[in-house]
Amino acid sequence: MTVSKAPRSVLFVPASRPERFAKAVASGADAVVIDLEDAVAPSAKSTAREALRDYLETTPDANIIVRVNSAGSQEFAADLALCQQQPGVTAIMVAKAQSTEALQQASATGKPVWPLVESALGVEELARIAKVKGVERVCFGALDMGLDLGITPETAGARLMLDRIRCDLVLHSKAAGLEAPIESVYPAIDDEQTLENMARQAREMGFAGMLCIHPRQLQPIHRGFRPDTTELEWARRVLAAVADGEGVFTVDGQMVDAPVIQRAQKIVDQAGDTAIG
Repeated sequence: MTVSKAPRSVLFVPASRPERFAKAVASGADAVVIDLEDAVAPSAKSTAREALRDYLETTPDANIIVRVNSAGSQEFAADLALCQQQPGVTAIMVAKAQSTEALQQASATGKPVWPLVESALGVEELARIAKVKGVERVCFGALDMGLDLGITPETAGARLMLDRIRCDLVLHSKAAGLEAPIESVYPAIDDEQTLENMARQAREMGFAGMLCIHPRQLQPIHRGFRPDTTELEWARRVLAAVADGEGVFTVDGQMVDAPVIQRAQKIVDQAGDTAIG
């Protein structure tokens, strides 16, 4: 499995459950994160790390992301050492990212780094985090963020606060030249409609994809990140006019210039189509 430049779905699997690794990779997720952090009990960290090592050493075509423990933990250095040694680790997700020094340590492994922003301090440091050499894209941890901020879950006020942080993630990513950020997990496994709506809003805000915790969440996320029929048909008309060699032209009564053509191409790419021409 090759991690897409715009992974719609990023599926977590606990490093303490090695029997699930291959299933996660075969699930249809665009990217898989083997998690050494929250999904693993403190007493099982070393065992989980060895399970991950065994998987990587016996799976030569492995292509996975690893979420390592936070820089303040005693596991951080050992997690980074494992990632550095294994070619099957194609990116490192750093939990509770709020220190440029920690991200520089992760980047020293030679792997792309995905900081997971989960605290007020992480938001305050976001401009500097985004500019650390080796950082490829940032991810959002809304559940831990809400706990850190002391906001009331599933309320209008909480949504307002978290959406404000989402805007910061998109803006700082673009300003630093990073790949588009990844939206937070949604903890309900069976609420497909809410999940699809969240994915659609994330796409509209400029996120590339969404973290998820169960294979059942993949299809709703993929639907949410797919352009709707009207949008896709418009994009195809724009690209068809470009392929016909037209100079300045209009589509649906609106002038088309370079930014519009780029948006049309992005929509077609998100739909998984082949650009016309």
